[in-house]
Amino acid sequence: MYKLFIRPILFCFDPEKVHYFTFSLVKFISKIPFVTSIIKAIYVVEDKRLEREVFGLKFKNPVGLAAGFDKDAKLFNELSDFGFGFIEIGTLTPKPQDGNPKKRLFRLKSDSAIINRMGFNNGGVEAAILRLKENKGVLIGGNIGKNKVTLNENATDDYVICFEALYDYVDYFVVNVSSPNTPNLRELQEKEPLTKLLQTLQDLNNSKVKVKPILLKIAPDLTNEQLVDIIAIVNETKIAGVIATNTTISRDGLTSENKEEMGGLSGKPLTKRSTEVIRFLSEKSNKSFPIIGVGGIHSAEDAIEKLNAGASLVQLYTGFIYEGPQLITDINKKLLQ
Repeated sequence: MYKLFIRPILFCFDPEKVHYFTFSLVKFISKIPFVTSIIKAIYVVEDKRLEREVFGLKFKNPVGLAAGFDKDAKLFNELSDFGFGFIEIGTLTPKPQDGNPKKRLFRLKSDSAIINRMGFNNGGVEAAILRLKENKGVLIGGNIGKNKVTLNENATDDYVICFEALYDYVDYFVVNVSSPNTPNLRELQEKEPLTKLLQTLQDLNNSKVKVKPILLKIAPDLTNEQLVDIIAIVNETKIAGVIATNTTISRDGLTSENKEEMGGLSGKPLTKRSTEVIRFLSEKSNKSFPIIGVGGIHSAEDAIEKLNAGASLVQLYTGFIYEGPQLITDINKKLLQ
């Protein structure tokens, strides 16, 4: 139904406007009596065999929603009704920021892809917390970043602010230093600044009554040498794991007319590379830490390929937009087979 009727209508309009319209629509219909029960009956697959215990957390199934979709934690309760095992909110920054100028979100229909240069647009961490207080039992990841105006030498301060603020309201943290849409942010992926950042957060984490998993989200554009550095940093700082991967700046093999737009590319063109990164990290680290696989998952087979490559969990973003919520159901049903 989604691909036949709903998607063709939504794809007639500006992608960012459609995103906010869809949020409002889902919020509205979820308040109608029995609608939530109907949605759950259609999409949710419940089975003990789908449960996963990863970095000390129990996931009801291994299919999550990647960060960037529900940036401001406005729809996580309703989105979980479509069958997600966990929801990652953010990227959140200490202060609210508008992000980059519009237009900044582009569909590449012939490539089943999206280019975005949103630039960490969000209402700030404190505003998100007010909504996270209304959590109805959803397992939440908090993806954190720095404000655009914060210099890289002061970036750690921004991550610490977000960590402290979100600590009581999320189940795990994701350190985002891999978005291509905040100037100079990816420089923080270099070994020395990244080790310092992660060690600071982990020391802070260890001072708490309960240690919460911290994961690092990495770019698909890293070389093998840089990936070896990532493995060393994860093992040195003893963070919980890695999310592989964020969007890419590569434009190889694209056919859509707006393929040269600046920003991060997600969707089917990323499928192969993100799986390669997962496999490399898993093999070279001797599976010493969990990996969440994300990037170009548009079918149950794509998800299973990432799990077989070494991922413990997977996340959807662009595939969810192109394929609809049936994709979550399909993956979970395929896993049960």
